[in-house]
Amino acid sequence: MLDTSPLNAAVERFADRLRAAPQSRLQRGAAAEALALARELSARAQGLEGVPAGELREMPDAGIFVVGDQVQVAGQDLAEALRNAGTASPGMVDEAVVLVEQAEIRAMR
Repeated sequence: MLDTSPLNAAVERFADRLRAAPQSRLQRGAAAEALALARELSARAQGLEGVPAGELREMPDAGIFVVGDQVQVAGQDLAEALRNAGTASPGMVDEAVVLVEQAEIRAMR
């Protein structure tokens, strides 16, 4: 089974920072960055689960105060999909970790 603990840790760290972020930071772009990340993680998970590209469900914009939860859920879904996909590789986990870390940097600067 694929080790997704680095992805889980990166997602949890970013989600916690978003939940603790002041409203002003969320409004200045952190929430938009986090939502974009959640949507990307969700799309990747759905792809691994065999959902055709034209049928992917997009993570909704539920507001700036829930983006931390959305990142957490999408990250957990991707980690689960990676663990269950026979075609997943450690490189896919590493790539997802980089996505999360880069989004965190952009959102929290």
